[in-house]
Amino acid sequence: MENEYVKQYPDVMKGKTIMYVHGFGSSAQSGTVGRLREMLPGARVVAEDIPIAPHEGIAMLREMAEREQPDLIVGTSMGGMYAEMLYGFDRIVVNPAFKIADTMQAHGMIGKQTFQNPRKDGVQEFIMTKAMCKEYREVAEQCFTQVTEEEQNRVWGLFGDKDPLVDTFQLFHQHYPKAISFHGEHRMNDKVFVHSVIPVIRWIDDLQEGRERRVVYIAVNALRDEQGQQRSSAMKAYRYLMEHYDVHIVADAPDYDTSYIKEVQDWIKETVNVPAFRHLMFNNHKQLLYGDYLIDPDTHNGAEDFLGTRIELGSDRFKTWEEIIEYFGRLGGQ
Repeated sequence: MENEYVKQYPDVMKGKTIMYVHGFGSSAQSGTVGRLREMLPGARVVAEDIPIAPHEGIAMLREMAEREQPDLIVGTSMGGMYAEMLYGFDRIVVNPAFKIADTMQAHGMIGKQTFQNPRKDGVQEFIMTKAMCKEYREVAEQCFTQVTEEEQNRVWGLFGDKDPLVDTFQLFHQHYPKAISFHGEHRMNDKVFVHSVIPVIRWIDDLQEGRERRVVYIAVNALRDEQGQQRSSAMKAYRYLMEHYDVHIVADAPDYDTSYIKEVQDWIKETVNVPAFRHLMFNNHKQLLYGDYLIDPDTHNGAEDFLGTRIELGSDRFKTWEEIIEYFGRLGGQ
């Protein structure tokens, strides 16, 4: 059966180099390397087996980054810890194990271990000693030592909300503002990669290129009905639009009811999740929004006077989201 989450994004990071930093007990043959190469065929993806000894590992990775000069570094788990220390590059850290020594002790990682993926040298097993665990603690203490305002703009953290191994969201957020929770566990699957990692890679690629996409605003009431239930094909449309446009969500701004604001934020976080990060706004004057399209089933709060193209969900022309998808498909990103 075809995997609906395996897609290709040939224009994302096209002609650029992505360096992948794998997790503990893994290798350059990690499944994430395969995902990156398959889904981003226009990019060059480089990865190497990281030495088990942590001081050797970070030294090797710094030399590799200097040699390869990657446009983006992606690190997962232990690799996320290492990637944070590779200053001077755009980076995404996924479930970074900043407290890796504690994780090892808490989850029985001391003693004989088997590599999860094949290694270039053919070694299949290794011994994790208490002394080496101490070395990991020493290396991890080097994290966050060179955080500048520039670095804060270059690092994105993604954290699974059901991760049973690592919980470093708050620690990361103390140093970097771009901390995002995604629906998932410690290890990524194809669904998480498409819905959580790819959007961030696309944002980074756009920033690097100075690329400005046409702006689409979607009213919250276009995504959910009066009972607060997700409308049919709403998220299918949202994800399609994200591939071609800069998509923002707009909700009414109540004068005093802060509970409504939190309720909308929680619903968007649960339903849209990562793609809505910093893309939700509360506004009572839609005629002042600067953008190209507004998808809105209502006409109040200035929607009728929106200066771009207004698309009225539920109208004779756009009865459903499927018709809106078809409409934007004909536009081809324009």
